[in-house]
Amino acid sequence: MLEFQRVVLLVLDGVGCGALPDADKFDDRGANTLGNIGSTAGPLSLPTLHGMGLGNITPLVGVPPCANPKAAWGKMTERSAAKDSTTGHWEIGGVVMSEPFRVFADGFPSEIMSSFARIAGTEPLGNVPASGTEIIQRLGPEHVRTGNPIVYTSTDSVFQVAAHEDVIPVERLYDICTQMREVLDEYRIGRVIARPFTGNEQHGYVRTSRRRDFSMPPPKPTMLDMLQEHNIEVNAVGKIADIFCGRGIDTHVSTASNTEGMKATQALLQKMERGLLFTNLIDFDMEYGHRRDSIGFAAALEELDSWLAQFLLQMRESDLLIITADHGCDPTMPGTDHTREYVPLLVYTPLIPEGADLGSRATFADIGATILQNFALRGSIGSSFLEQLSSVSEMTRKQASEHGGSPARPQV
Repeated sequence: MLEFQRVVLLVLDGVGCGALPDADKFDDRGANTLGNIGSTAGPLSLPTLHGMGLGNITPLVGVPPCANPKAAWGKMTERSAAKDSTTGHWEIGGVVMSEPFRVFADGFPSEIMSSFARIAGTEPLGNVPASGTEIIQRLGPEHVRTGNPIVYTSTDSVFQVAAHEDVIPVERLYDICTQMREVLDEYRIGRVIARPFTGNEQHGYVRTSRRRDFSMPPPKPTMLDMLQEHNIEVNAVGKIADIFCGRGIDTHVSTASNTEGMKATQALLQKMERGLLFTNLIDFDMEYGHRRDSIGFAAALEELDSWLAQFLLQMRESDLLIITADHGCDPTMPGTDHTREYVPLLVYTPLIPEGADLGSRATFADIGATILQNFALRGSIGSSFLEQLSSVSEMTRKQASEHGGSPARPQV
């Protein structure tokens, strides 16, 4: 059985690859984030991901199937009854949610807002569903004049609080959101999000990079808890620490963009000797999916592809890279919500020069099961694909032996 010293888990936030069988229940028939981006903004230029087998997962304009992909490929089904980031990441970590988080798409009830006014010491503005960039332009001047924070929500299970950094200091905003997190647990609201912004009425208001998410704690131990319990290092990049409430994480690096997330991932891997490096790249979802920007989404995929070409050269034979997503966010669909989709699965190690078809997995939790098995642990509800990788490795060694050599390091 293969055993990897370092595992890198890269979550491309919102990069789905086709509607799930129950997508109709979520009004997501026809969703296919990758496929529809290729059709509307393609042809895509993704030579690295093509060589890894991305085109073998779903038809993608500009990225045809690869005859000999250098990564194992497949797709995964979300078993949980939702399509949000928290639920998707938790399922990757081995926690399946049978009941979705609650959504208050028309605003929050009076008892919640009364609690907020008590905690904030003032009445809020807003309490409406809105785009975060739009509502600060609309209510920003009144907020600056009155000092009243802006509360808004969306079709996702979020309670968002926006405040100008010169009006409500960021640490005070975090404190308000921390206290609201305790209030909202009983309402099953997935995330409280602090949204600091700056600027002025004349030149416009802009959100800063000091966003912070306050998630409900996972209802039971996740893969991260189990790794930490057994002294296996866990490093997190992006919003991973927020999603898991810091549980099971040794160190984390907050980031404001995909570019920052990729740089942090590369830097952390250079320092790691053994353990898990868990990264979320948020821009696909936050900057392009919700804003229904196919062109920007395609450009972000191409930036990722270029970075991967260099990152793969940094990997050792004892390293494993897993690339996946947490849900879809198809920019060609109506509205601004996430979309109920399969997510791609690409698994790469320099140890194996040719990948294999991992099929359609029954749950995101197969990733957690694989990582735990790699570190000789058990506990995830998923099915590990480590044995499939080991079988490919053994076949490669036999073929190399028969031809009197050793398998060459794959070029992707």
